[in-house]
Amino acid sequence: MSQLNFKHLRYFHAVSTHGSVTAAAEFLHVSQPAVSTQIRKLEDSLGHLLFDRSGRGMELTPEGRVVLEYARDIFRLGQELMDTVTSGVDVRPTRLVIGVAANIPNMVVFHFLESAMATDDPVRLVIRQNTTERLLADLATHDLDVVLADMPIPADVNVRAYNHPLGSSPIDILAPPLLAHRLRPGFPRSLTGQPMFLPVEGYVLRRSLEEWFAVEGVRPRVTAEIEASDLINAFAEAGAGMFAAPAIISDDLRLRYAVEVVGRAEGVSERFFAITAERRIRHPAVVAIREAARAELGITVPG
Repeated sequence: MSQLNFKHLRYFHAVSTHGSVTAAAEFLHVSQPAVSTQIRKLEDSLGHLLFDRSGRGMELTPEGRVVLEYARDIFRLGQELMDTVTSGVDVRPTRLVIGVAANIPNMVVFHFLESAMATDDPVRLVIRQNTTERLLADLATHDLDVVLADMPIPADVNVRAYNHPLGSSPIDILAPPLLAHRLRPGFPRSLTGQPMFLPVEGYVLRRSLEEWFAVEGVRPRVTAEIEASDLINAFAEAGAGMFAAPAIISDDLRLRYAVEVVGRAEGVSERFFAITAERRIRHPAVVAIREAARAELGITVPG
């Protein structure tokens, strides 16, 4: 294929946007034959017809729709280049694609990531949530720059990546105010028979809580198993039961969801990790995330 001619692409974009050769010619201040000629040259260059000319107007072919998507990106980036240079901005924001394990509360994620948005070097965050296993697969194919998880890389996952511990947080049990007031005396035994929302089976926090229940002789009444931690908070806000959450966001949860701390699940904690494909973190935004998380969690770990 010959080298792409951006003038041809500009004429194609104009026809696609304005709906006809006539309208595109008026927009571009050129003749209709000139537009038609440039479109044919682009089609010859790409080896595909981009418009279906059999009916009325100019309908894009499947190949034409693909080319239009690329054309939009090209012209958007061109405008962004002009805006960046003319505004005197020296550095274009770097793109950092972060995978977040779906079971990590959004408030915890925000606490960790807000530091990346405050770095001296402009950064644009792209945040994707999924299971840890799926995120690690995307990290292996370089679709992600870093993964935030509540566990290290599982032993049975064949991915060349490195764990960077961020620290751990104790776990609090929270509940609507009236229920919390009733449960504080005699905690944790008072939890037996009381409505509680738990993470779904397979999550690290779920296993830790069940071990703690067994040690303390506690048997809460599990009313729902919920995958999204923030949905658990919303259920509790409605007065439907109690739930567990990292202590580092207890104050935020109290303010946002009108819940109260019943007590702390002594010996239970939730660990957090940044997982990257590199042994040593070099990206300034990822360094900022790591240091902010460690400061928030009150630990010092060699880099």
